[in-house]
Amino acid sequence: MNSCGKFRRLIVKTTGMALGAWLGCSLFFGDAARADDLPTGTNVWNFWFKSGMFLDVAQSTPAVAQDGTVYVGAFSGRLHALGADDGVEKWHFVAGSEIKSSPAIADDGTIYFGSRDRHFYAVTPAGRLEWKFATGAWVDSSPAIAADGTVYFGSWDRNFYALKPDGSLKWKYAVGSIVDSSPAIGADGAIYFGAHDGKFYALSPAGQLVWAFATDAEITSSPAIGEEGDLYFSSTDGYLYRLKADGKEVWRFRIGGGGDGSPVLAENGNVMIAAATRMYMVSSAGAKVWEDWSPCWIDQTPAVLRGAICYSAPWRTLRAMDLDGKRMWEVNTTNNLSSSPVIGGNGVIYCSCDRHVEALRPPMPVYPAISSWPMFRANARHTGRVNTH
Repeated sequence: MNSCGKFRRLIVKTTGMALGAWLGCSLFFGDAARADDLPTGTNVWNFWFKSGMFLDVAQSTPAVAQDGTVYVGAFSGRLHALGADDGVEKWHFVAGSEIKSSPAIADDGTIYFGSRDRHFYAVTPAGRLEWKFATGAWVDSSPAIAADGTVYFGSWDRNFYALKPDGSLKWKYAVGSIVDSSPAIGADGAIYFGAHDGKFYALSPAGQLVWAFATDAEITSSPAIGEEGDLYFSSTDGYLYRLKADGKEVWRFRIGGGGDGSPVLAENGNVMIAAATRMYMVSSAGAKVWEDWSPCWIDQTPAVLRGAICYSAPWRTLRAMDLDGKRMWEVNTTNNLSSSPVIGGNGVIYCSCDRHVEALRPPMPVYPAISSWPMFRANARHTGRVNTH
C-alpha cells in the first residue's frame, strides 16, 4: 500500500470512529444490537488510570499471572499491577514513555513489556526493575517468551530482538522495516512475525531467516498458530492468510478494510477475526462460516470460550456468540473497549476500556477454549507460544 492509500485508510478509520462516537454509537446502536433481549453479565470492578494525565488511556491488553494478578500498561508510561478480585492497585512501575505493548509473564513471574521510551523492560512480581534493554526506537510489539526463557520482540528501529532472561542480547535480526507485530512461537521454537514491509517472517531459534512471505501491505497484526503448525495472520492489504509451516500459502480470505486485528482459533479449527465493522468466522478451509456486523469500527482481537466467542461489539459491549453465529449474552462496559478480552482462571474476563481496566462476569461460567490459540498472545499470560495439549 502506498502512502496515499495508508493515509486514506487512516482517515476512513478515524472518521468512522469519530462519527460513531458523535452518534452515540454504544448507546444509539446498542439498543438495536440488544434487540434479542440477551442475558447480561455484571461489571465486577473497574480501575481508573489516575495518573493526572488528561488523556491517559490503555490500548495494552491485560495479562493475568498464575496468582491472578492483572498487569496492564497505559499511555502514562505506567505498568499497573491489580488484584484480580477487587481491582485494587498493588503497585505501579513507571517507564519513561507510553506503553502500548501488552505485557507477557514468564514462568517465574517476571513481567516483560516494551515502551515508547525506546526500552524493553523486565519487572519483578514485586514491581521492581530487574533490567531494561535499550533499542533505537519505540517498542510497541508485545513480547513472546520461549520455553527456554528467551524473550522475543520487534521495534520501530527496524530490528527484531532475542534477549536472554538476564537481559543480555542473544541476537538481533535486521528486518529493514518497522516491526510492531507481536511474534508467535511454534512448537519447534520457530518465531513468526510481520513487518511494515508487507512481509511475514519465519526465523529459527538461532536468529536465521528460514523464509519470508510477501503480502501487498504492511502487517501489524499478531499471528496465530494452529494445532498442526499452520500459521494465520492478517495484512492491511485486506486479507486473512493461512500458511503452512514451510511458508507455502494454503488460502487467503478477503476481510476487506482494516487488517489490524489478530486472528484466534476455535476448538473446531475455525478462525475468528475482526476487520473494520465485521466479525468473521472462517472455516479451516478458508470459507466464510458467518459474519456479525457492528455500526462501529472493531479491530480488537476476540477471545474464544468453550463453545462461544466473545468480542467488542460495538464499543461499550462485550458480546458472546456461539459457534453457529447466534448471540448468547452481552456485558456492558463503562468505556469503549480498547483492548482484546482476556479470560481469567476465575471465570472473569478482563479488558482495557480507554481510561479504565474492567473485570466483567458473564451471566454463565466461562473457560478458555481448548485450542492452540484461543486469545490474543495465545493465553492469559501472553507468552505468545502455541498451546499444546
